[in-house]
Amino acid sequence: MADTIRRWLRARPLMTDLTVALACFVLAAPVSAAAAYHQNDSIPRYLVLLGVSCVPLVVRSRWPVPVASAVVVLTVLGYAVLPASGPPPAAAGFALYAVAIRTDRRTAWRTGLCAAVTLTAAALIVRPGVDELPANLGLIAWTFLSVAIGDAVRSRRELLASAMERAERAERTREEEAGRRVTEERMRIARELHDVVAHHITLVNAQAGVAHHLMRTDPEHAYQALERIRDTSRAALDELRATVGLLRSGGEQAAPREPAPGLAGLDDLLEAFRHSGLPVVLDRSGEPVALPPITDLTAYRIIQEALTNTHKHAGPATAQVRLEFRADVLRVTVEDDGRGAGTGAGGGGGTGHGMIGMHERARAVGGTLAAGPRPGRGFRIDAELPLPTGNGRKGCRLP
Repeated sequence: MADTIRRWLRARPLMTDLTVALACFVLAAPVSAAAAYHQNDSIPRYLVLLGVSCVPLVVRSRWPVPVASAVVVLTVLGYAVLPASGPPPAAAGFALYAVAIRTDRRTAWRTGLCAAVTLTAAALIVRPGVDELPANLGLIAWTFLSVAIGDAVRSRRELLASAMERAERAERTREEEAGRRVTEERMRIARELHDVVAHHITLVNAQAGVAHHLMRTDPEHAYQALERIRDTSRAALDELRATVGLLRSGGEQAAPREPAPGLAGLDDLLEAFRHSGLPVVLDRSGEPVALPPITDLTAYRIIQEALTNTHKHAGPATAQVRLEFRADVLRVTVEDDGRGAGTGAGGGGGTGHGMIGMHERARAVGGTLAAGPRPGRGFRIDAELPLPTGNGRKGCRLP
């Protein structure tokens, strides 16, 4: 119920200010009446002056500083009408509280200081004497107390608002981070699926074409092509099963039954392309080193995708793969002499997902990848993958 009333008043500032003005009058009226009775003065006159001083509070939300000034002026005029000591100026306290919660701290304390000086000076002039000194000096404490309470309330509101903003920002950040991680994971799995499916289906298609061509003229070689189709499809299923398993696994992932592909299996990869009709030459230079798993997988996938694109788009061609181990980088180059620009390793005629995947893989390990047509004929993929610093020249996993 209280929250409903508070929200209703917050949506109607004029009603709120009117309620505050009435509350100020109702709360201060008994004190003013008691003061008038103690001074043997007219109670109605005290109440009228109190009501007049509360009138500016009706617009305190819109003009807090002018309202405070008007209330102080009316209070000073009240001192002139009622020179006898009376209750503290309640309306001035409410007005200064409004200034403190609706303006900055410097403005609030400046306004409070001016009000304290004005009220105290007027009281000392209108009500001189040692007997009135405590009441006159008490106006300083009254005005400063009103400003201090308002300043404390404003600071608390700002602190709560800041805490709420930080909590909302942290929640948004967590959601954005979770979304980013989900997107990255989807892209990683999409790259793996693309590389696995595109590579193996290309080989199966080529080997099926060979088997179909030789089925009548050379059944023995056709049978060998069918065996390669069987082996290739089995390897594709194994890799697909491992990749799709990532989607179904929970937080605790079991150790993979098969090691991730890497350059250790490069000879088998190239041999599969040779059997499918793409002559491939491998050239190694430099002193091989043990590669981090992610770099090893990235190099393997880049070579696999580049050769798959060559086989699909370059037409009759030969390909060359070069691995160059330098001090701090592994350079992987795949080039062909196929139909020329826009084909071959670049993946012309395809969806472009393979090229995007190669670029993403290289960036993921902090490397770079460049692709483009060779002068004359063919296409070239050139990737540089950084090696960890301080990597000792140990025995490599490469064959």
